[in-house]
Amino acid sequence: MHLTRISLSQPLTGIILTNMSTEEEVKENNVPKEAEEEEDEVEAGDVGGETTEKGKSKKKRKKKKKPSAAAGFVVEGTPCDPAASSGTKDANQTKPSSKSGKNITQTNPPSIPIRDLFPKSDFPIGEILEHPTLDNQTAVNRMTSEEKKALDSGMQEVYKELRLAAEAHRQTRQYMQSYIKPGMSMIHICETLEDTARKLIGEKGLEAGLAFPTGCSLNHCAAHYTPNNGDTTVFKADDICKIDFGTHINGRIIDCAFTLTFDTKYDKLIEAVREATNTGIKHAGIDVRLCDIGEAIQEVMESYEVEIDGKTYPVKAIRNLNGHSIAPYRIHAGKTVPIVKGGEQTKMEEGEVYAIETFGSTGKGFVHDDMETSHYMKEFDARPTSIRVAKSKQLLHVIDKNFGTLAFCRRWLDRLGQSRYLLSLKDLCDKGVVQPYPPLSDIKGSFTAQFEHTIILRPTCKEVVSRGSDY
Repeated sequence: MHLTRISLSQPLTGIILTNMSTEEEVKENNVPKEAEEEEDEVEAGDVGGETTEKGKSKKKRKKKKKPSAAAGFVVEGTPCDPAASSGTKDANQTKPSSKSGKNITQTNPPSIPIRDLFPKSDFPIGEILEHPTLDNQTAVNRMTSEEKKALDSGMQEVYKELRLAAEAHRQTRQYMQSYIKPGMSMIHICETLEDTARKLIGEKGLEAGLAFPTGCSLNHCAAHYTPNNGDTTVFKADDICKIDFGTHINGRIIDCAFTLTFDTKYDKLIEAVREATNTGIKHAGIDVRLCDIGEAIQEVMESYEVEIDGKTYPVKAIRNLNGHSIAPYRIHAGKTVPIVKGGEQTKMEEGEVYAIETFGSTGKGFVHDDMETSHYMKEFDARPTSIRVAKSKQLLHVIDKNFGTLAFCRRWLDRLGQSRYLLSLKDLCDKGVVQPYPPLSDIKGSFTAQFEHTIILRPTCKEVVSRGSDY
């Protein structure tokens, strides 16, 4: 999710990116024996018009019993398993099982809370990558260092919370990728996604729930659009839609996004942005300068050009959108990860959590405020001593109780039974207690795409905690 803007240079070298298992390896090596004979159809590359050699055709395999009916459950050996990506295996990585030792099957649509699928809290681990070794530093093997392993061990409860939220995100988004169809209203899409995520995360006040509203920005709109009640916008077959939503456990936020379309003309644009995001993830790491990540992202993104409806466009990185650090209950924790070169040389630090997100456009590569506002968020350090209007105080109480410093939208206030609150909401914004975040768009007629993952800069390694078999 993007809530701040900035632009920022200099190259980065000495990066090590471990390879994930291929789809074929996963199928061959990691399907349980008892599952080898049931017929199952798997389609690769189905996200947002993505096309790969594997994704151009459907493949069938025989298996007897699925480990889980949930699209989001990832068996060992997939990109979500460190054993597949780095040759190492974390003791926490196991398959979901009930207390009786039998596998629990997710429903379709997904409805079983992730905690029930993993009663031992052995939630799937994200993709494991080594931190880059920088030219001016002595190489340190963090993955074998006893000191770093001890530091890592002390953070296991934090990692479990992030992994739980990530698994809820994975299962929700993978279900929605199969559910969304042209002709659906944007409100229906958002409410279906949010209802599913609430069930899987086990929504419980500020302890567990959605971290921010579902962004479903269309075409030239790049970010911060979610429909307000009464919005009749329908998802059309030739639209390109950015699905950006978040889940959290105790304020530990997973911020992850993808681009969805049913028109293959956007394939190269989607490829450019997905590869740019993966480049950002590859270059990120402890002691890496943020400006170096931005330069690497821009180089990859802008190496692409795309042909849409007979016209060729260079892909431009949207220079006033960026990734960001994440802290408990704080979606933007102060550091920004640019997607263009130039500027700040602040370094990433051990223990930090980041959303690596990139946006590409066929337009100017610069967004502006546009359309009716739907996203709002209470300022993290707000001191609402100047609020004197009774209705404004009442609305602020509702915001504090239900969202705290997490972002929210007007639909969510409606869901809580609030009415005639727009003047009070404006009052809170005018007083600087709540900040509005209007939709952000490039020029009309342009097309935009987005991909995003959440990473943990663990002392021993870099964990792409939101990685899944979809992207």
